[in-house]
Amino acid sequence: MKYIGIIGRENNNRITYNKEIIDIIYRYNCIPICISLNFKKNKLIQIKELIDLCNGFILQGGNKIYDIDIDIVKYLYDNDIPTLGICMGMQTMSLLFNGKLQNIDKHYSSNKYVHNIHIKNNTKLYNIIKKKKIKVNSRHHEIITKTDLDICTDNIIEAVEDKNKKFFIGVQWHPESILDNNSRKLFNCFFSSIK
Repeated sequence: MKYIGIIGRENNNRITYNKEIIDIIYRYNCIPICISLNFKKNKLIQIKELIDLCNGFILQGGNKIYDIDIDIVKYLYDNDIPTLGICMGMQTMSLLFNGKLQNIDKHYSSNKYVHNIHIKNNTKLYNIIKKKKIKVNSRHHEIITKTDLDICTDNIIEAVEDKNKKFFIGVQWHPESILDNNSRKLFNCFFSSIK
């Protein structure tokens, strides 16, 4: 059996997990390992054994990035654990590599599709999706304006990656909520990369 880690996010003084992501993990015949944290007190050493049980990791969206989030992403990266970052997960990945965040207005919508993104040709993301332009949703209040990771998109940074890892890709949109052919290709590649 394969295990996929998810870090719970604080929401109204509760730790929550994205049900759509959990459903996708089950759809790929994997088991989610839902890790609950006290973001201000927990240290990486306290959850390292749980992380080591995981064959891959999905970094779900959220509202606030904590120091432990950066520590977790660094550990995943250093140990080449396949990682898919979604929304704030992508932002956390970017921040680890000298990223800069900036607030942005009007990038939050409940619509299934909100805008197009343009994927660069020479990226792993392009090799997965096989399209230069796709429609995505948008549910974020901040954007990455700079990072040392490879940037996969033109204009606003909507996806990042490190081609030298088994799978280390972050996307600003929520593929778990669209589940179109492009999302399936992304999830197929992620789940194919895990041991």
